Amino acid sequence: MRRDWDRHTCARRGHITYAPDETDLRTRLHASTALGTAWRCLRCGDFALGEPHGSGPADEAPLVPRGKALRDLFILRFLAVERLLRGLLIVVAAWAVWKFSNSQDAVHRIFDENLTVFKPVTDHFHYDLDHSPIVDTIRKTFDYRHDTLVYVAVALVVYAAVEIVEAFGLWWGQRWAEYLTVVATAAFLPLEVYELTEHVSVLKICTLLLNIAAVLWIMLSKRLFGLRGGVVAFEAERHSASLLEVETSAGALPQAA
Repeated sequence: MRRDWDRHTCARRGHITYAPDETDLRTRLHASTALGTAWRCLRCGDFALGEPHGSGPADEAPLVPRGKALRDLFILRFLAVERLLRGLLIVVAAWAVWKFSNSQDAVHRIFDENLTVFKPVTDHFHYDLDHSPIVDTIRKTFDYRHDTLVYVAVALVVYAAVEIVEAFGLWWGQRWAEYLTVVATAAFLPLEVYELTEHVSVLKICTLLLNIAAVLWIMLSKRLFGLRGGVVAFEAERHSASLLEVETSAGALPQAA
């Protein structure tokens, strides 16, 4: 069964009703029942008991996401959560790099001291711990200058800030956030491809595919950079999805005939 996003959202958040000033439109959106006054919901189209949440001219009615727009908002919020979690993880990484830069010698000493503890075990299994790729990688980090590590920490903080800003903008469906997400994500795609050439992992592949899919979906569905008619076509699509816009058009058809 197809999921009714409009009714599902109304069930969780409640209906949104509006009383337009236009008499004909107001009559068709209003109903009197034995239980009291009811108004048609702008999102799901069902009648809800109670006074309307707002009133005024039809063209000033709130633009409520419904149908495809509501599904798109759900996907954007999924991406927002992913961006927020990524941003928080990067903040933790930046803090770890900064702490390491201030105690590099102490960490180096502790690492070498604890490494000798595992040598009898690795020697028993004929594993060369001193020339292990993981150990070599860790030892290389001890050769980095303090200033270099500070720059890395600052760059990570900036990257995390971009991710978190993206997350909040996408959650509220802001168009500038969609542009920022496309530009920022696309800018890092070559780096992700390069990392795959160095070492292939399921996580890296999934991350790359998710980012490519996110860039393509946002660009096409939100008509960014002039695609599919650009912002004009996008705004026209949003307004055509409004229940009041549909009702106004339906009321104008008989008069035109």
